[in-house]
Amino acid sequence: MQDNEKRLGPYRSKRDFRESPEPRGKGSSGWRQKGNPLFVIQHHDASSEHFDFRLEIDGTLTSWAVPKGPSTDPAEKRLAVRVEDHPLDYADFEGVIPPGRYGAGTVLVWDAGPYRNLKQDEKGNSLSMRESLEKGQIEVWLEGRKLRGGYALIHSRMGGREENWLLVKMDDEGADARRKPTHTEPESVLSGRTLDQIADEEDP
Repeated sequence: MQDNEKRLGPYRSKRDFRESPEPRGKGSSGWRQKGNPLFVIQHHDASSEHFDFRLEIDGTLTSWAVPKGPSTDPAEKRLAVRVEDHPLDYADFEGVIPPGRYGAGTVLVWDAGPYRNLKQDEKGNSLSMRESLEKGQIEVWLEGRKLRGGYALIHSRMGGREENWLLVKMDDEGADARRKPTHTEPESVLSGRTLDQIADEEDP
């Protein structure tokens, strides 16, 4: 628990919860299934529009900002910029962060569900998610409503930046170069709304 509080320090220090509707981080998530860690992908219409790819690891959501969003084409490598850990209940957050606040803009829950850790060492032994994160090579199987199958996150340090990773679809039955789900399936899996509808209904 102390480690979780430490990991959430940067998240809390960047936000004024008297002004932002974002969760402070005191609860769990409605997406969480017993025995299974969760993933969530949120579409964030901020100053730079992007998708936030989040994996539950040891009690917090380890997070990456993916400017072009996830792909279902294994040939496409998407930049994923590591950002601060978020609390588990952020997986249920959908709404509008007010202008002038950190991350100002509309947030939509684009996909969510349980995931499985696929990563093994050279001897075939399972690696924990924390070990995979520290080694810079993550492989997970997503069971979402829009995305299913394997995805890899690779710590590339592109451009000499420590926070830069790559998000790549693994070549399995969930791969489909023709699909463009971030464009053709824009609605929230939580509320069925679009970004514009959320902004119209919840803009402070």
